[in-house]
Amino acid sequence: MDRVIQVIQTVLPVIAVLGIGMLCRSRGKLTREGVNTLKSVAVDITLPAVLVHAFASASYNLRSVVIPLVMFAICAACWALGKLARKVLRLPSRFVPYLSTGFEAGMLGYTLYAMLYGSNQTANFALVDLGQVLFVFTLYKVLLSMDSPDKSRRGSIVREMLTSPIIIAIAVGVALGATGIYRALIPSGVTGIFDACAKYIAGPTSVLILLSIGYDLVLKDIRWAETGKVIAARLAITIPMMGVMIGITSALFGFERPLMGAITLMFILPPPFVLPVFADDPDQRTYVSSALSVSTLVAILGFAILAAIGL
Repeated sequence: MDRVIQVIQTVLPVIAVLGIGMLCRSRGKLTREGVNTLKSVAVDITLPAVLVHAFASASYNLRSVVIPLVMFAICAACWALGKLARKVLRLPSRFVPYLSTGFEAGMLGYTLYAMLYGSNQTANFALVDLGQVLFVFTLYKVLLSMDSPDKSRRGSIVREMLTSPIIIAIAVGVALGATGIYRALIPSGVTGIFDACAKYIAGPTSVLILLSIGYDLVLKDIRWAETGKVIAARLAITIPMMGVMIGITSALFGFERPLMGAITLMFILPPPFVLPVFADDPDQRTYVSSALSVSTLVAILGFAILAAIGL
């Protein structure tokens, strides 16, 4: 009975806030502009606070280099397998390879992981995320721009990569943690002040993100037949790759429950939510948005299963 209550306590807040977001859309309580503002606050202010603290407080050693490199390579392999799946399954959209790789850690992963393991374990998820976020902000976006008919976007993509608050937050966090500055300032109390500020700013992240995601979950617009194929292809690629990542990590560094949980959660997350921006016509935009919506529902279901089994 206690286990059931724990699962409900973990899963119900997520479902409740998603439902509130959907209700806000149907009742007109929030506008598209309002939701975009909430997303901007989350992505540009509160989430960077989560990231800078997670990377600053992380331990830096050999696995801090190896795990991100392996994750980067696996993300690239998922893209290549997605490209192959598109040909084999004769899927029409050029976005299939991009729906087969990348994980929305920022807008969803950190929120769900903290609910499973607590915010004090976020550094484990950040370590896994580092490899995939570097992939998404470099090779992923470059490949997208090369595939895009609009060649004028290439310059703006490079600027976005260099000026993204998420990338800046990760860089600052790694600099503070890897150089030892964060730990060196613990006796002076400066680290404690930094922690308090970062956690306070990061506090609203979960609600802002889940509310925005709930607002965008419009189930009646989903093309279930088309979307089901690409989701099945993604899962057929990412689930085995999850096993590869867990196998390599546990073989090299041993089995650590919070780290294995971080890897498992990462691989059930949806593709990056930025993807519809690159869709060059309304039909493709709807296709990509449908895939993201269903992938998000799959991720929430997977999150509930992880909470239930207590991974």
